[in-house]
Amino acid sequence: MEALADLPGAWLRGSVPAYALVNAGHILGLGLLVGAIAALDLRLLGAFRTVAVASLAGMLERVAGAGLILALVTGLLLLSVRPAAYLANPAFLAKLALVAAGVLNAGLLRMSRDWRDMGDGAPVTRRMRLAAAASLVIWVSAVICGRWIAFVE
Repeated sequence: MEALADLPGAWLRGSVPAYALVNAGHILGLGLLVGAIAALDLRLLGAFRTVAVASLAGMLERVAGAGLILALVTGLLLLSVRPAAYLANPAFLAKLALVAAGVLNAGLLRMSRDWRDMGDGAPVTRRMRLAAAASLVIWVSAVICGRWIAFVE
């Protein structure tokens, strides 16, 4: 943890423009991630019925994946500024747990037979709709916890 605080943390603590850019990158990553996931989840829940799920899924998965990578990299950099404080913050810990739950939920859905069958034109199943509803709740909650970090010590 000290190496994390010493190297990138010191750089970010000493440079307002660098911190602002990393923070903006984190927000961009979250926007890509949550925006793509929300669009796909809403489609699985019945919105945008004129668009086939299979035609949206591949593109939105790639956008969400890119957003996740950007959010993780910039999140680690932001963590390096005050690692001990963040790791003691219940809102931060809740956010981490929710992100893990969101990634697990997406992975389980993606590996399911229902998902594979959907690619062949099968209808959206009840299980997929439940996973999509859970996903929306999880990711919105993660964003709320992320904002809550600044208000909890």
